[in-house]
Amino acid sequence: MAKLILTHEVTGLGTPGDVVEVKNGYARNYLLPRGFATLWTKGAEKHVEALNAARAAKAIANLEDAQALAAKLKSTTIRLAVKAGDTGRLFGTVKPADIAAAIEEAGLGSIDRRSIEIQDAIKSVGHHNVTARLHEDVLAAFEVQVVAAKGK
Repeated sequence: MAKLILTHEVTGLGTPGDVVEVKNGYARNYLLPRGFATLWTKGAEKHVEALNAARAAKAIANLEDAQALAAKLKSTTIRLAVKAGDTGRLFGTVKPADIAAAIEEAGLGSIDRRSIEIQDAIKSVGHHNVTARLHEDVLAAFEVQVVAAKGK
């Protein structure tokens, strides 16, 4: 088992600054080459403690921002125009990156596409429910209205 310090958020494993133990192959072939983690050392452990203290101070401000953004998202329907056929079936699917771009265009703020969770694939026009994890403690459920784009 390899002991690592995460430098980026890894879904199902932890957040930056967490010390984790993973199998050697996972560390060697995935986490380390992509820069998601560094090897654990005593000096790095002290650095992690400083990072965690700074993150805790920022988390309070980020929590308030996340709650405000969640309230905006719940009260607004995000409108997204995509290419669709005559029957309302989309040419492809709506991806989290498309929703994140639509939120930013609506002037509500920016959301990381990886925090958006789509339950069922969006393959048709209409209203669809989507959730976004804006903070560890804030989960925002909102509605996306998919409409057919004008013009061909």
